[in-house]
Amino acid sequence: MNTRSFLVIAAGVALAACQPTIPESGRGVGFDNQFNAERARRDAALSGVPAPASVTAAPLGSAAATAAETTRVLDATRPNGLGNDAATNSGVAPLNASPSNPPPVLNSAGISNENNFDAVSGQRSIDADAARLAANRSQYQVIQPEALPSREGSGPNVVAYALQTSHPRGTARYRRSGFNKQAKFERACAEFATADEAQLEFLLRGGPEKDRKGMDPDGDGYACRWDPAPYRRATQQG
Repeated sequence: MNTRSFLVIAAGVALAACQPTIPESGRGVGFDNQFNAERARRDAALSGVPAPASVTAAPLGSAAATAAETTRVLDATRPNGLGNDAATNSGVAPLNASPSNPPPVLNSAGISNENNFDAVSGQRSIDADAARLAANRSQYQVIQPEALPSREGSGPNVVAYALQTSHPRGTARYRRSGFNKQAKFERACAEFATADEAQLEFLLRGGPEKDRKGMDPDGDGYACRWDPAPYRRATQQG
């Protein structure tokens, strides 16, 4: 054998060694599970151990069916079988659409639509509106002014006293003497809610000439800071 023939034979052997192993004829894509199961049953029969039971995969249901089943189970576990969350939380039953439901209120009874021409024209005509206006006018009652009643009694009046005097508040007109004038003034004036009430009581007890309670310590003739100016201005403006 020459060198050339030897090289050809060596190359053929190398190519044969590089070829992949041919798989078994009984196995292939899609047959692995069946082949393994058959072999497990055969081995179990030879060893005396029962083969494991085969498990068949069931197809999953749709998402809607799964959600419906979940809701049913949750409703069954709630107290009293309550399944409507809105009704359970608010305490108000849900409104179901039905032809028998009353129509919605489009106009509140507490809001007048008299200024809406379209709404009023659809309710009554112009003649009916004029008749209604005339009926309302016929019910008007005009009250004539009357003379003011005369004031009963002849006692002192703070308004008359304010108009009889002309000096402003704080102008001394009467002599005052004694001790603790300020303390007596504050204690006496604390008995009255308003200065008008204090001035009226001051006049009833003899006015500025006497002032036994010390209501006018500065001698201006006005008790408890009473001011005649507002009454004088009202007379001037009138």
